[in-house]
Amino acid sequence: MTSANEQLEASIGQGPAPDKAPAPLYRRVLLKISGEALMGDQDFGLDPSMVGRVAAEVKEALETGVQVCLVIGGGNIFRGVSAAASGMERTTADYMGMLATVMNALGMQSALEAIGVPTRVLSAIPMQTVCEPYIRRRAVRHMEKGRVVIFAAGTGNPFFTTDTAAALRASEMDCDAMMKGTKVDGVYDSDPVKNPAAVRFEKLSYMDVLSRDLKVMDASAITLSRDNDIPIIVFSVQEPGGLARVLRGEGRYTIVTDQT
Repeated sequence: MTSANEQLEASIGQGPAPDKAPAPLYRRVLLKISGEALMGDQDFGLDPSMVGRVAAEVKEALETGVQVCLVIGGGNIFRGVSAAASGMERTTADYMGMLATVMNALGMQSALEAIGVPTRVLSAIPMQTVCEPYIRRRAVRHMEKGRVVIFAAGTGNPFFTTDTAAALRASEMDCDAMMKGTKVDGVYDSDPVKNPAAVRFEKLSYMDVLSRDLKVMDASAITLSRDNDIPIIVFSVQEPGGLARVLRGEGRYTIVTDQT
C-alpha cells in the first residue's frame, strides 16, 4: 500500500510548478505601427511576413488578458505630406493617405483572423462595404468582447497625421498606454542607423521630446498624450515577443511620461 505522503507527492507532481510570467502592467493599450514598418525589406506595399509577425505579436499580447487596438500609418502606400510637397493640393493628398491606412488595416485584419484573432476595422471615413464606421461606444464594446479593433482613416480630417489619430483614439478608448512599434528599440538622440554613437534614452518627459525635437511622434500627438496622461512606450516591433515583454515592463524600450 502507498503511504499518505506518497499519495500527496503523486497528486502534486514531480516538482514545483514553473514560474508564471509576470502579469501585464496595462489593461488596455493602443499599438501604433507605421506603414513603413510593414514593408519589411521591400520598397513599397505590404510584406506578408512582416504583417504576419505583427499579427502574432498582437495575438500574444491579447492572450495575456490585455485589450488591444491599433492605428496603422499609410506611408508604405501613399504619404500625403510628400505628395503635397510635390505640388498636389494638401487636402486631396491627405485624403489619399487616409485611404492608404484603410488598405493597411484590412491587410492586418486578414492576418489576425488567419491566426484566430477576431478583429474589427473601424474607419473615420464611412465605407460600410468594407468596414464599420467609427463609433466610440461600439469600439469599446468590441474590445470588451476580446476583439482587436483597428482604427483606419486617421481622424477623418486632413492636416492631421496618424500619430495624432493614435493619440486621439487612445484618449477616447481610455487606454492605459500607447505603444509605438518601430524598427529600433527606443528613442535616440539621433538616428542610430546613421550614427552608431547615438544615445538611447530609458525615460523622457513629454517636454523633453518637444524641446529637443526628438522624432517620437509629431507635436500634436505628444501634447494630446500629455494632456490625457497617456504614457508613450517606444519599442522594436522587429523582435519576436517584444510587445508582450514590454507590456510586462521587461525588455528594451523608452517610456515618455511626466513621471521621470
